[in-house]
Amino acid sequence: MSTAPTPVRSLAGRPKIILADDHGLILEGLKGLLEKDFDVIATATNGRDLITEAELLKPDAVLLDVSMPVLNGMEAARQIKNREPRIKILFITQKADREYVQTALRFGASGYILKQAAVNEVGPALREVLSGRYYVSPVLRKGIPDALYDPTRNPSELFGQKLTPRQRQVLQLLAEGKSNKEIAGILNVSVKTVDFHKAGIMEELGLRSTAELTRYAIEHGIVGE
Repeated sequence: MSTAPTPVRSLAGRPKIILADDHGLILEGLKGLLEKDFDVIATATNGRDLITEAELLKPDAVLLDVSMPVLNGMEAARQIKNREPRIKILFITQKADREYVQTALRFGASGYILKQAAVNEVGPALREVLSGRYYVSPVLRKGIPDALYDPTRNPSELFGQKLTPRQRQVLQLLAEGKSNKEIAGILNVSVKTVDFHKAGIMEELGLRSTAELTRYAIEHGIVGE
């Protein structure tokens, strides 16, 4: 068994981290688990405040949930990585669907663990991502051959999505408030083609209205709130 990698150190001697979750008890629990080995320099209870804290304090890593008010965790992670690429992102969430994992990794996350496993996994996972590797909870990797999972490479492609790239384009535009006619013009396709894709999306996701599609897109980081 290989030895766990040594975490990257901040100038102060210990990695600096920010925690984000909209539940105070979760924040306190995570802080208690981590403060022995890491400097918890700030906490946030919504995605917008998290971005502000990350830009101001420039931590080594951000640990956050997917579901947060004001701005969801996926979009917050994307914006943080765009503005401060060196900050490592680790999701700690109850969202176990593989599509969430893939979206998080594509948006710049280096790790994704489940809250129910946080006591045992958060420390090792954080050390992994700070060392430049990737970490996904073993329970989420069930069915993926060990030979295919390489912690030195982004494993997003191993976590299949339900939607095709074209369907994701249509979903994003719908969630942004575009009409079917406007989407047809943007994508240079017919309105009937847009109708076809919209119907396919609804059937695949088990949704029945544009409002539900918009909510799904926000929760999965396809659009921001």
